[in-house]
Formats: sequence, structure tokens, C-alpha cells
Amino acid sequence: MSDSPVVAVALSGGIDSLVAGVLIKQRFKKVFGVHFTTGYEKNVPDVSALASVLGFPVHTIDLSREFETRVVDYFVSTYMAGKTPNPCLICNRQIKFKALLDHVQTLGADLMATGHYATVVNRYTPGREKTKAAWLERGADLNKDQSYFLSMLSPDILNKLVFPLAGFTKSHIRAFAGQHNLVPVVPGESQDICFLPDKHHGAFIIAKTNVPPKPGPVVDSRDNIVGSHQGLHTFTVGQRRGINIPGPAPYYVKKINMNTNTLHVCFKSDLAQKRMTVEQMIWNYPEKEHIRNLTVQIRYGHTAAPARLDWDKTLGIVTFDTPQNAITPGQAAVFYHGNRVLGAGLIQ
Repeated sequence: MSDSPVVAVALSGGIDSLVAGVLIKQRFKKVFGVHFTTGYEKNVPDVSALASVLGFPVHTIDLSREFETRVVDYFVSTYMAGKTPNPCLICNRQIKFKALLDHVQTLGADLMATGHYATVVNRYTPGREKTKAAWLERGADLNKDQSYFLSMLSPDILNKLVFPLAGFTKSHIRAFAGQHNLVPVVPGESQDICFLPDKHHGAFIIAKTNVPPKPGPVVDSRDNIVGSHQGLHTFTVGQRRGINIPGPAPYYVKKINMNTNTLHVCFKSDLAQKRMTVEQMIWNYPEKEHIRNLTVQIRYGHTAAPARLDWDKTLGIVTFDTPQNAITPGQAAVFYHGNRVLGAGLIQ
């Protein structure tokens, strides 16, 4: 790769990606933009307007087929298996930093930049130009940090990425946008699940599978039947709303058993556990043993908690120092040492 690489900037049309585009243009000489479509957009940005604002060409890439097979199908099949999917993490791994990255490389790009709030440390990290290995760290704005969703990217992929918003807070981005007269082409913040604008995943799954919901029993922690459910695909571990069964205290989903079509519930005090199994482990740290001060984050809004990790090949056993609420099969477990991402896997 030359000292003057070609950089593609992924543009959604939102304020974060616009600021990323301006910052990349200030830093690199050869820049172009890309906007990819999934087939689920309600508002498609005018790429000519993006190009006019940013001052470099912008290409549109149709990834609707890849998005359907790699993200939507995964989302549906995971729910149908009684687990809770993390489509944003899979989209990053399979679409943005796989399918899209492949496309921009065919267009001549050496690197790709996005508006993620995270830090990728590689040779293009300011002040660390001699870095050989690549790794991921939390962004400066811990309230917006997206390293959790990027945790399953390999070092080879991280070496091709630039995250110009790494050192910014959201308030700084808004101020920067105002100074440069940047107005979002697509208004509003991006949604957690872009293909579920109404957040009704149950109806979405039924429409995709044509499998009608199947009622079944709801049992408590003593295996007593306390009611019935109208379909397991609408539930996730830790959920309280939607159970609609009276009790001495609110019920929470403890476990989903697809084999018996049974919803297991408990009280909040019984929801926590200290131990979990993690599969499909990836690791991005030289030492695999004797890591001190390791913390584990089990969902995006969770505060990473101290734990011990024992693992072999792709399967890990995590033992937390203190019990954690709503450990959810299908979600990612991300391992940190301070702000550095050590690795990640999927909760079994």
C-alpha cells in the first residue's frame, strides 16, 4: 500500500458519516464515498447531494441480496431457534466490513472509513504510524462507543479501516457539523435494527417464515404452569413486558425452550447467573492465558463486568465475579482489558 492510499468513506447520509467524510478529506488526498442499500430503506439519500456537500464522488452499491441472506435470514433463524440475534454485529461483520469492503476494493480503495464511535489502532492511527498489528479499542465517547458491535472483526479487516470519529464525543461532532454547515441528508439517528422500523419482530418473523405462532405453556422456576404464551418467537431472555401473567411480583423470561415450546419465567431476583458458555470465539490478543483485569460485556447497554475466562479453541467458559442479569443466548460476549477489545464470541 502506498503512503498516499485511496480511502472510501461509507456514507449513510447521517451527521456522523458526513463529519467522517470531511475529516477523511482533510487527512487523505484520494477519497471517494459509497452508500449501500439494503432494500429496507424508507429514505434513500440523494448521492449527488452528498457528493456536492463533501466534494468527492459518491457511488451507490446495492447490497440488498447479501443483506437478506446474511443478516435478515440470520435474524429470523436465530429467533426461531429460541435465541436472541444481534443483527447489527452480524451486519458489521458480513455486510459493512465484508461485502461493502470487497466492493470498494474493486473500485480501487486501499482503506475504508466509517462514522463509527470506536478506535481502530493500525498504521493509520494518528501517532501510531509504526503499528504492525491491528486491534480495536473503545471510542472516546463512552456513551456512544460502538466497539461492542465491531468486536468480531479480524485484525486483517481492522488493518483496512479508519474510524475518524474515534477521539470525538457526540457533542463535538454536532459542533463540528455546525461549523462546516453540514446538514444530514437522512434525518434522525440510525435505528438499532434498520429493517424493523416499528420494532415488532414477531410479526416480521411470521411474515418471513409463514409459520403461524404456536401457543404453549409458561412455567415458573418450580416448573409450575402459571399461564400460556402465544408464540416463543416474540420473547427474549430478560424480557418483562408481554408476558401478561399475574403473580406476586413481575415475571421475567428466564429461558426459551423451543423443543418443548415452553417459556420459563422467574422473578427478577432469580434472573442473575455467574456462569455462561461462549461459542464461535475469536481472539485478538497475543496472550490467551493469565489475562488480569478482564471484563466482559454481554449486551450493548451492559456495563462490562469482571470475570474469568477459560477456553479452548472456539468454546469458552466465563465465570463472573458477581452474578449478571439476563445472560441471553445469541447475544455477543465481548472481552475487554481496559478499553482494548481482546476478543468476542456468541453466548450459547
